[in-house]
Amino acid sequence: MADGTKAVVDTSAVGAAADEAALAAAIDELAGSEDAGEDASADAREGAAAAAAVPGRTTADAEAAGAPERTPDDPADEGQEPAVGEETSEMTAPLSVQELRAELAAGSPRKKPAPEPTRPARRPTDPQPTIDPRDTATLPRTLPAPQRRSGDMIGHRYRLEECISQTETFSSWRAVDEKLRRAVGVHLMASGHQRARKVLAAAKSAALLGDPRFVQVLDAVHEGELVYVVREWLPHSSDLARLIANGPMEPHEAYQMVRQVADAVAAAHRRGQAHLRLTPRCVLRTDSGQYRINGIAVDAALRGLPAEGAEDAQRADTRAIGALLFAALTHRWPYPEDRYDLQGLPKGLQNVAPDQVRAGVHKGLSELAARTLFDQPPHHAQPITTPEELVRAIAKLPRIRQPEPELPVFPAPPRHNTHALPTAPNPTRVADATVSPLPASSRPTSSRRFRRRLRQVVKATAWTVALGAIGVASWQFVDHLRHTTGSSVTSSLPSATSASPSPQASTHNPVPLTVKSVQSYTGPGEGNEGSDNPAKTIDNDPNTVWTTQWYADQFGPKAPALKAGTGLLLDLGSPQAVSSVSVQFVGEHTAELRVPNASIAANPAQAKVDGFTVLGKKSGPNVDYVLDSPVTTRYLLLWLTALPKDGNGHFTGQVAEVKVSG
Repeated sequence: MADGTKAVVDTSAVGAAADEAALAAAIDELAGSEDAGEDASADAREGAAAAAAVPGRTTADAEAAGAPERTPDDPADEGQEPAVGEETSEMTAPLSVQELRAELAAGSPRKKPAPEPTRPARRPTDPQPTIDPRDTATLPRTLPAPQRRSGDMIGHRYRLEECISQTETFSSWRAVDEKLRRAVGVHLMASGHQRARKVLAAAKSAALLGDPRFVQVLDAVHEGELVYVVREWLPHSSDLARLIANGPMEPHEAYQMVRQVADAVAAAHRRGQAHLRLTPRCVLRTDSGQYRINGIAVDAALRGLPAEGAEDAQRADTRAIGALLFAALTHRWPYPEDRYDLQGLPKGLQNVAPDQVRAGVHKGLSELAARTLFDQPPHHAQPITTPEELVRAIAKLPRIRQPEPELPVFPAPPRHNTHALPTAPNPTRVADATVSPLPASSRPTSSRRFRRRLRQVVKATAWTVALGAIGVASWQFVDHLRHTTGSSVTSSLPSATSASPSPQASTHNPVPLTVKSVQSYTGPGEGNEGSDNPAKTIDNDPNTVWTTQWYADQFGPKAPALKAGTGLLLDLGSPQAVSSVSVQFVGEHTAELRVPNASIAANPAQAKVDGFTVLGKKSGPNVDYVLDSPVTTRYLLLWLTALPKDGNGHFTGQVAEVKVSG
């Protein structure tokens, strides 16, 4: 243009006067005359004013008809929020003089799309920034995240129960599908929001993926002023952020994680899908040890992250997997920011392999993480830029074996009569310093070591049982002597041994045991049961009770029951000989008394209920569990399997007091 301005023609159905003025302005400017260009600019402005006066004409139409284009830095825009959207609005490309005249003569100007601007190369950064610099979508002030409360119904089917997260744009909930009686996850967003259409499109494409390694999208609906996406809910799973919260992963577990995640992401990319926001919160490990990925395509759309090209999307997801492996190996986030309860790396440690950050990291996994995460890995290694390359690199790693399980620790038997106990079967051996160690070729193999350890465990178990039997017999004999009358004591030995024992002689007087602490037990991966303090069950006050949550259906192993049961885990502080347990309920309950097996005795609160042994099952408002013989244990589980109905027709459990005797 002679004067440097741009002529933009709007070809929408508007007033004829505005179109003719805009076309005339463009023709005169393209003709090349400076004076004519100035006159055309004036005509264009008049045409814009006329277009703005037409009913139904928008400001964007007026600008397209000849109004000068503004930039965000224009002083006239100060104090006014720029209207920036996710998608660039349709613009008309400038036409030549001949094309303009032909369009004007035809009376029906045709539109040409503007050429797509070239996207500049993006420097590799943290794939999960705190504020994504590419996210230019601004939330309309009249369209905040929909406000909902627990108990609200969505789509006449999904009942909201707990808000998991809340942002200005959307909210995420744990809900119940009333139709199928199952837990689901729900994302809520205002349907008029700029991102709503992309969220629906992303959810529908994710639902078509059909890969069981991804958390499935079950529903995506636009209903009135609300858009909601329903996904599968995994109650017995833990995300990667929680798994590494207390320390790094073992090499075998980190290898399983990166292998399964890389295989799943590579399969998704082969079908044209990308995650674009793969974080430790999105990687879930189920109770069976399988890893599943949540939020493919949907998480990025909810947060307004723009769609990447195929090559950039593969690099973004590959770098995200590298960040997950780096965090699993080092317990540090590989960027300067502190994220996901992990401390970030100092700036001086950027682009270093995990084995340079933490000692003892597996060498092969450390090199794999550096090649995946960095564009220029240390030691001039070849970077890995796609999930397919990562899968092939993992397949070339030497096999990382799972560590052998630790041998169970058996508690020492009770020593009631120490002078009558036999000596230890295997006295401690003192190593001879003059004897040299065996050469590597003659050392026992792992299988021989395992058999030897197994024999030692069997011997230790047999001796433990024998010593326990001797101790119990001694204790019963002393108890018999203590309850024998004076006449029987003074009688001769033959008459005492030949006489049958009286009922009083075999009766055991229970001794109350102190319960150090009590907590609700729902199994691994679930929250606390009820809002009351479980300590109310051991405060010696029957008027204070511990109340469970309410349930629409009775407990049971099959649908429509949501779970098999719930309960209380009692801690005696140390192993004690338990002979009876008394429980006072409020209403008719059915409950089992259980003790943990040796494999979970160290941490029974995080074990499944199948790891406990049932000692008895009773029903009623007040139950007494009297054991045939005392059981030595530190923990007791009161497992409720049937609850009474409350006044609202819900199933609710209430426990008033629990007494333990030895």
